[in-house]
Amino acid sequence: MNAPVTAQRSAQSSSSQPQTGLGALWRPALKQAFVKLDPRQLVRSPVMLVVELTALVTSVLCFVPSPTVSTALGVQIALWLWFTVLFANFAEALAEGRGKARADSLKSGSQGLMASKQVGAQFQSVPASSLRKGDVVRVEAGELIPGDGEVIEGVAAVNEAAITGESAPVIRESGGDRSAVTGNTRLVSDWLLVRISADPGESTLDRMIALVEGARRQKTPNEVALDILLIGLTLIFLLVVATLQPFARFAGGDLPLIYLAALLVTLIPTTIGGLLSAIGIAGMDRLVRLNVIAKSGRAVEAAGDVHTLLLDKTGTITFGNRRCSAMVKAPGVATPELAEAALLASQGDDTPEGKSIIEYLASLHPMAVPERSGMTLIAFSAETRLSGADVNGVAYRKGAVDAVLAYLGLGRSDLPAPLAREVEKIAQSGGTPLLVAGNGRLLGAIHLKDVVKPGIRERFAELRAMGIRTVMVTGDNPLTAAAIAAEAGVDDVIAEATPEKKLARIRAEQAEGKLVAMCGDGANDAPALAQADVGLAMNDGTQAAREAANLVDLDSDPTKLIDVVQVGKELLVTRGALTTFSVANDVAKYFAILPALFAGIYPQLGTLNLMQLHSPQSAILSAIVFNALIIVALIPLALRGVHIQALDAGQLLRRNLLIYGLGGLVAPFVGIKLLDLLLVGLGWV
Repeated sequence: MNAPVTAQRSAQSSSSQPQTGLGALWRPALKQAFVKLDPRQLVRSPVMLVVELTALVTSVLCFVPSPTVSTALGVQIALWLWFTVLFANFAEALAEGRGKARADSLKSGSQGLMASKQVGAQFQSVPASSLRKGDVVRVEAGELIPGDGEVIEGVAAVNEAAITGESAPVIRESGGDRSAVTGNTRLVSDWLLVRISADPGESTLDRMIALVEGARRQKTPNEVALDILLIGLTLIFLLVVATLQPFARFAGGDLPLIYLAALLVTLIPTTIGGLLSAIGIAGMDRLVRLNVIAKSGRAVEAAGDVHTLLLDKTGTITFGNRRCSAMVKAPGVATPELAEAALLASQGDDTPEGKSIIEYLASLHPMAVPERSGMTLIAFSAETRLSGADVNGVAYRKGAVDAVLAYLGLGRSDLPAPLAREVEKIAQSGGTPLLVAGNGRLLGAIHLKDVVKPGIRERFAELRAMGIRTVMVTGDNPLTAAAIAAEAGVDDVIAEATPEKKLARIRAEQAEGKLVAMCGDGANDAPALAQADVGLAMNDGTQAAREAANLVDLDSDPTKLIDVVQVGKELLVTRGALTTFSVANDVAKYFAILPALFAGIYPQLGTLNLMQLHSPQSAILSAIVFNALIIVALIPLALRGVHIQALDAGQLLRRNLLIYGLGGLVAPFVGIKLLDLLLVGLGWV
């Protein structure tokens, strides 16, 4: 194959993450708060649109002479109403700003990018933006991969720092489960022939940009449902406020229109209405910071309600490679002799297992290793299942039990009874026993085991406390699978797993009304990923897995699924907590303000004015000020999210009702009374 003429031009990629601190974002967010006053933008938030329209009406009424409302009071009410809208916009803009900085960085990295596209037997330099699904491109060392695709020829190291932030190169090759490549990542060695797998606008980079740019984010079903609830509550309170004037007129009194407009704003759920969009965008931002791309917001919401979590054993629960964990000496053999033989026999074993034996022995029995030039190394092979070294005329061998016994000319019955029992015990525990021989003599055994990752048991315990059941999926035999499952602390295990078994288990769980999450990277995982409510595919896995899943982890870390569940729960709980707080606020404000507002018309209501607010003017202004300030106070919580503790759904509901429900009822009484005293003391009313 002829090498193409390199004609790639691109902006310098950077692995550094953009600064997303509040200090660097508040200025552009403040500007956007005014831009978002455009009703065409506010229509996405019906509650805040009502507040803006009310602010407009109130601003006009300020200049209409009124015997009961002074111009100064009218101006104050109008200003606080505008303040309410602006800070709701500010919260949304602040949440959007966190992602836009990274989006701009990603966009700049792909501008002007060229690709070497295969046209017949030749390669032509074309803009990367012109590539379509199915096109084949060749990428040389030092060039950027022009789009998402699958390696069809070649092996190379790829730096994915521009996407994942991780500077360590990863190997990508044709065939297998590590053939997928991501656009805008850089080749650091060799060359690759890549078949493009996504049209413009559908690549990982495009999805990432769309996800972090909150303005383009589609509302999730939960947000849509909340919008419907908020619109319903707004209509109810609009009806309530509209009927107050007839009641007042019937009693021979009158309520100024500006009071009614302000009262409407204080009663409708402005708190959650102003923060709902910011909560959703901030939740997606937390997901992006985990380097997870969501194809839909529904997947993130579903993650928050997951009942069952299917996790692949290899690489997720365990390190994936068996490691040396212990040594057992044969009768009459000294420990140093066994250690030296195992160390020498492992010098020719370049497998992860062989390296782990060397690491284990180096930490326990430091000893000098002869120069390799003085040894004859026997490399491990699948055929012999042995590795070893001949040193100074002495042969050292290490390998599978049957292979070493055959090498020594022995049978299973020739194993010393104590050693035979230890070998059997290792096998029954799910480990792999290896025998070690030196100078024609059996010296002992090595225990290889699939090591469970530290801290994973505690993480499963947290999930269990949240009501999530964990299921380990493995191709191991039931005995080995059970041993590892017990050590890891999972709730259930699927041994000797096949695609059909995974699919059947997911469908069985869903038939019981449960939401199921699963992670995978191979083509054989695609059916299960597509069936699961939450499917997390590894970015370095096969194209089939990435297309089947609704979440893609750019770091290719299967344990990320646990973090995704955490983000999903935080998102749902934050919305629920602030909705509870907002509705409780509205109820409290209703009973706090109306007695003071109607005391002059219905003197009997004076007994219900438990807060002893100074006057109707101070009551309405205090409520408007409180309504605006409470949004400001809750912005940090909306952006950060409510911290999820290890509680089940019932406990979590009781906790949030106590904190945010009771807090929402108490806060207005305390806040409005303090503001009433302050405003009267300042002489503003």
